[in-house]
Amino acid sequence: MSVLVTGGAGYIGSHMVHTLVEAGERVVVLDNLSTGRTAFLPRDVPVIVGDVGDAILVASLIKSHRVEAILHFAASIVVSESIGHPLDYYRNNTANSRTLLETAIAGGVRHFIFSSTAAVYGNPLQVPVSEDAVPVPLSPYGWSKLMTEVMLQDAATAHGLSYVILRYFNVAGADPRMRTGHSAPDATHLIKVAIQAALGLRDHLDVFGTDYPTPDGTCIRDYIHVCDLARAHLSALDYLRSKGPNATFNCGYGRGYSVLQVIDSVRRAVGHDIPVRIASRREGDPVAIIAQASKIRSRLSWSPQFDDLDTIIDHALAWERTLMRNRRTVEQ
Repeated sequence: MSVLVTGGAGYIGSHMVHTLVEAGERVVVLDNLSTGRTAFLPRDVPVIVGDVGDAILVASLIKSHRVEAILHFAASIVVSESIGHPLDYYRNNTANSRTLLETAIAGGVRHFIFSSTAAVYGNPLQVPVSEDAVPVPLSPYGWSKLMTEVMLQDAATAHGLSYVILRYFNVAGADPRMRTGHSAPDATHLIKVAIQAALGLRDHLDVFGTDYPTPDGTCIRDYIHVCDLARAHLSALDYLRSKGPNATFNCGYGRGYSVLQVIDSVRRAVGHDIPVRIASRREGDPVAIIAQASKIRSRLSWSPQFDDLDTIIDHALAWERTLMRNRRTVEQ
């Protein structure tokens, strides 16, 4: 039996593949390589280039690899982009997920773990926000993920598929062994962008709004190390195999940091200042969003290893420097 990882050549997906392989799992990756990189995957893991919306391809993978579980990471993830191109997000994130679910059920897949997002909460009335909060997304990205959650829940009720939904807060960091990390040069994640600005790979870092009702006027987020997130998925897979009931879990640490606090941490890591430009607010940005994270710790017996902002940034910085060295080697 195998585990199919969609989007497995991407940032989070590649960390998941390494984690699964280390746990002794048989893994197959499906990725269209629009953003993914196969170079950062274990060499003996089969990678099929294709789309999760290709039902014929997915059905053949499920059959030929005897897929028992699907970990679904493949998605478009940029909030601002989703506002400008909402139909693209509903097609890629929602419609393609529907096809994947239908094909998985027809192929006898037993377990499904869905990569969702804290963006489903919008601006929560209470912070930290629990899984029971009423979701009110602020962007098509958030809505596209919430729609998939609803489809998964309904399909599971009708067809007996077991699932876990994991709602990610802000994912950052890199594999401490430098096997993989966030590799997209045009990323929008704050920590990566701040590091790129600190290393001269960008002219500056934009801070989108300093007039929010927070202590320093900037947005507050809960950051989770990508390796801890991958381990949460592994715990979720064990949970489902042990016949745990279908569930939704927040993936965060339960503490928040403002944009300016993150920038200060990056400054300390690099040892010098960062060029910063103050910009207007972005549509779709919540004021503050922090996870109520007790449920995942108690139900999945998950405990983080890298619950420290400076550690997350140190690993992300080391990875960015690794990418720079690799680029220089290729250019030479």
